[in-house]
Amino acid sequence: MAAARPRTTVRTAVVWDVLREALGRIDGGAGSGTSPLRVVDAGGGSGGFAVPLAELGHDVTVVDPSPDSLAALERRAAETGTAARIVAVQGDVAGLAEVVPAASADLVLCHSVLELVDDPAAALQAVAQVLRPGGVASILVANRVAAVVARVAAGRIAEARRLLDDSTGSAGDGDPLLRRFAVDELHALAVAAGLRPQLTHGVRVFADVVPPALVDGDPDAARELLELEHAAADRADFLAVATQLHLLADRG
Repeated sequence: MAAARPRTTVRTAVVWDVLREALGRIDGGAGSGTSPLRVVDAGGGSGGFAVPLAELGHDVTVVDPSPDSLAALERRAAETGTAARIVAVQGDVAGLAEVVPAASADLVLCHSVLELVDDPAAALQAVAQVLRPGGVASILVANRVAAVVARVAAGRIAEARRLLDDSTGSAGDGDPLLRRFAVDELHALAVAAGLRPQLTHGVRVFADVVPPALVDGDPDAARELLELEHAAADRADFLAVATQLHLLADRG
């Protein structure tokens, strides 16, 4: 399997660091490797998170509506020797409770899903339902404010205005996403679903504005960008310009 390009690695590094810390805290450190955790990856596709988590020794159930993505996941799991720890299930996040036992998961990933579902509130309620008490949800969403700024920077002023004015943060026809979120909207959804927000991080604060050729062709630049992303990730004043918002919330 080809190695990820440096800028791709930078885009996911903050999420991975936050997840590693969360794994270590679940069950008072059980996530550090002393025993496997039960992980559900809702909308996990071809296993970008599921396979590495299985490589760490955790048991992962991936629920995704795409049979093609699940087939790719199974191939990837076979190639990496993690097939015994990964279960692929066709379904969507709103129906999570139909395929995953209630209160059974230590960790549920819901990454880049709420922007696409018909009812994000119902989706998060399903996430909360399958989490055990004390379990953690990792929620990654597109940031409404950053999307407006990015379109202005690209000269797409009319589209930026539509995003600014639209109540869901969509640019309308042609927009691949149904909605985007501000921090307060994301927190309110989590609370309404019975989750308690704990940490919110900015993801891709700078990675999407750096020329790809610079980072992919210069290891020092990639390292410096990664350090900058980490430095800004948990600063509240930079959340607004992060391409994505990453929320960790637990179930009481």
